[in-house]
Amino acid sequence: MIMATQQQENRCEQNGGEFFAALANRHVLLLQGPMGPFFSRLARDLAAAGALVTKVNFCAGDALFHRAGGAVPYRGSLADWPAFFADLVYRGRVDVVMLFGDCRPYHDAIRKTAQMLNVPVYVFEEGYLRPDYITLERGGVNARSPMRQGPQAFHAPDYRAARTAAPSHPAHTFARAAWFASVYSLINCLAAWRYPHYQHHRNLHPLREGVQWLWSGVHKLLNHGRDRRLGERLARDLAERYFLVPLQVHNDAQVTQHSRYGSVNEFIIEVIASFARHAAPHHHLVFKHHPLDRPYRNYRRLITETARAYGVRERVHYGHDLHLPTLLEAALGTVVINSTVGISSLCHATPVHTLGEAIYAMPGLTHQGTLPQFWQEPGAVDAALFARFRAWLALHNQANGSFYRRLPDGSGHTGMRWFSQSPFSVTITPAGLPDMPPVPHVEPLSHSRVA
Repeated sequence: MIMATQQQENRCEQNGGEFFAALANRHVLLLQGPMGPFFSRLARDLAAAGALVTKVNFCAGDALFHRAGGAVPYRGSLADWPAFFADLVYRGRVDVVMLFGDCRPYHDAIRKTAQMLNVPVYVFEEGYLRPDYITLERGGVNARSPMRQGPQAFHAPDYRAARTAAPSHPAHTFARAAWFASVYSLINCLAAWRYPHYQHHRNLHPLREGVQWLWSGVHKLLNHGRDRRLGERLARDLAERYFLVPLQVHNDAQVTQHSRYGSVNEFIIEVIASFARHAAPHHHLVFKHHPLDRPYRNYRRLITETARAYGVRERVHYGHDLHLPTLLEAALGTVVINSTVGISSLCHATPVHTLGEAIYAMPGLTHQGTLPQFWQEPGAVDAALFARFRAWLALHNQANGSFYRRLPDGSGHTGMRWFSQSPFSVTITPAGLPDMPPVPHVEPLSHSRVA
């Protein structure tokens, strides 16, 4: 990890008041956040900075976790939502919109409306640099990120010299996130009548979810021995002789909306077919299942039957609970659609080939040829370019912390360590990016601020 001096560390961190200072006397509209109280805590930090905050609740789960006041329920249909949003922005003189996940149905539906109204949208998402960060960008994340560009953008002296402070590590976030999701699902089921037209981006029925996660735990126990043996074989016999393919969640919007694949199944079949035709005969292929997709999908039969059909059954492997850093360290290369595991692979100097749109897919970081060429010559990662790329992320759109648990040394109600370049008044951008003007000043509404 890139370390920092104490002076640099202080420069890289801001408390919530400083970070949100540009939003004083602005009206901030919060849409749907991550499951749990993060957006409620965010509202309190915004209010402490002098912002006026309104929160739209789309379902009973949103309402349960938002305790900061200033809430507006939306109980209409998804089709009618853009008009409701436009009226809310126009009549409320909203300056800034914040949301989690720009591909969620209610968020995707108002993207063009927000552009027409010239109101900036700031998007939260899981971190590009995981597991210790979250992402906050203006306009969109991942394939919609404003920073998608070539490597020349990161050659500026500021990024060659930039160093990032060692992050704090959020503890036990998975258990906390699972608890929030369970409560959110249960209250949505029990109080669905209050929001009769609500459409979630995935199934939320608590009984079905509970059964699936229970079976997931059983499946983990049943496959523990198989995964352990596979991990030992990869480390002992196949180190630097295999390519890694980390799978994404089956309903990941980055797959369904920002790639050419209709499903993860299509991706698996294409990768195996290409590997069989073009990889060296002594090389192997390892598929790693996404840990959050275990209750919903199992690709063992598909992978086994496809590999057998192409004559590479003994060279293709599939596992669930394999230690990702160890896999990346010993792999010849990594093949992804557009997963952020690609960035983790670059951290280990392991070459990456992307088959979808990804912010890190650029010359010097990822393989620029075809997949058949990647099997033969994966190339090398430009370590200096990656250091600048990573430093730029940490300085501009990666906040140290978690949506699900506050850091002990974090600031404000959210418990975050915010990045140094506040996106709300951006004037320093990498070369090639359009400058983002400061949020325009308007007088706030007369109703009281969030307490």
